[in-house]
Amino acid sequence: MSTENLPQSPEQPPRKPRVAVVFGGRSSEHGISVVTAGAVLRAIDRTKYDVLPIGITLDGRWALTADEPERMAIVDRQQPSVDLLAESAEGGVILPVDPSNREVVYSEPGSVPKALGEVDVVFPVLHGPYGEDGTLQGLLELSGVPYVGSGVLASAVGQDKEYMKRVFTSFGLKVGPYTVIRPREWELDPAGARKRVAEFAGEHGWPLFIKPARAGSSFGITKVDSFEGLDEAFEEARRHDPKIIVEALLRGREIECGVLEFEDGPRASVPAEIPPVQSHDFYDFEAKYIDSAPGIVPAPLTEEQTAEVRRLAVEAFDAASCEGLVRADFFLTEDGEFVINEINTMPGFTPISMYPRMWEETGVDYPRLVDLLVQAALRRSTGLR
Repeated sequence: MSTENLPQSPEQPPRKPRVAVVFGGRSSEHGISVVTAGAVLRAIDRTKYDVLPIGITLDGRWALTADEPERMAIVDRQQPSVDLLAESAEGGVILPVDPSNREVVYSEPGSVPKALGEVDVVFPVLHGPYGEDGTLQGLLELSGVPYVGSGVLASAVGQDKEYMKRVFTSFGLKVGPYTVIRPREWELDPAGARKRVAEFAGEHGWPLFIKPARAGSSFGITKVDSFEGLDEAFEEARRHDPKIIVEALLRGREIECGVLEFEDGPRASVPAEIPPVQSHDFYDFEAKYIDSAPGIVPAPLTEEQTAEVRRLAVEAFDAASCEGLVRADFFLTEDGEFVINEINTMPGFTPISMYPRMWEETGVDYPRLVDLLVQAALRRSTGLR
């Protein structure tokens, strides 16, 4: 039978890729993650992508949230939260752990689960533990859903300052002096831990920086000028992480550089400088996000210094097997040497954050930056790669 005269069904337009923006989380950086999500939701091209905002509450519930980025901002020094944005106090979003099924489901007690449609890529704008540290990335790998940013290993390395430094050292990148106090050591032999820190100070001098080993946004960090302030600093760090890293003061300039994955590989942005903040002892959370301490973009460096820090930033990206994006933080010491302090695999991404500011100065504005990150994730498969 000929089909020439049968009515033809109209060709369906291709479906836009669906991006789930996942934010909030269980870490102390919950509020900054919400702010970051607001910026991404404002910038993402709605003509090119469908968007599904999913918030994770502080107790770990995956919540369906309103797509209202104007509510995701710091107001009167108060950070936003997923609980205030959630459409229900009890409903939960379920991501199936099945590579053959990418359909997200929303369920409320006493109601029939509702399908929210398939997700093509996840943009996880989570900072700190339970999001940036490889845990969420592992879940997405099991689910077979591509995602923005680094994989399990690089995310874990980028979150743990001790192992990050060990990786960098093995690749020939210079790091500053440090020592680590593990949970068992502090709990079973606090006198021995204090003695070891005192010996470290005797070798490298005061002040020291006492930090949670696996936290970001400068939470829990104390600058200690003498042995007397050590216990209080340890307790402050342990509020965020039972593992503590102790770092010696490096005298020099703080220089940052962004790395972004393009189709032909990672490239570095122009660097920025974080000048000393007069109202703060160091560049802590309040200086970064509440008082909006200004960074200098581009950093006033020589051409040779600029080229060198950009090269080192890409080296750090490759050393930790990163993907998508990284902000690499350095000290330019008084003798003219760059020492890497740390990388952030999901750096601050608010409009005032240094990472987007550096890329804007390099010629990539915020909406294009978001698009490039989504496109890089869509090009990658999950699993071994």
